[in-house]
Amino acid sequence: MTIRILATGWTIDCSRIRDDGVYEFSETHIPTMLLQSRITTKSVLNVLFLKDSALLNDLDRCIIESTCHQVSEDKIIITHGTDTMQLTAERLISTIRNKTIVLVWSMIPYNRPGSDALFNLWSAFTAVQILPAWVYVTMNGKVFPGDAVVKDHSLGIFCEK
Repeated sequence: MTIRILATGWTIDCSRIRDDGVYEFSETHIPTMLLQSRITTKSVLNVLFLKDSALLNDLDRCIIESTCHQVSEDKIIITHGTDTMQLTAERLISTIRNKTIVLVWSMIPYNRPGSDALFNLWSAFTAVQILPAWVYVTMNGKVFPGDAVVKDHSLGIFCEK
């Protein structure tokens, strides 16, 4: 089994948060995270883009969707920010039926102390291997169906609708 990882940026890959709150990116941290976490499941990484998910638009979601259709793997992990994760999940649910897709995020960038990025990536690797074909969101040890999740902005977490 090979797992396809699609990196889109946001907090996991953020290299620096400027004083004005803008997230900056230089490269993905995913290869380093995979080595550090000692994940032995074979994976292939595609960096689609590295950007703040608040700035993702319909064209970006089209790129994510078409990539999911085009890759041969039926197990896909997408690193994604929380601001537009629901929109991406809804788009994927509307067109993809035969693949297990897990969207994953972190609240603290990988390169910062106290980051939850590694734990959430581990969770995504487990979830994508055991769940049936569908679109899911995972974070903080929880997995949600992509069409049954809502962001609680006051707590900064996702919960079931």
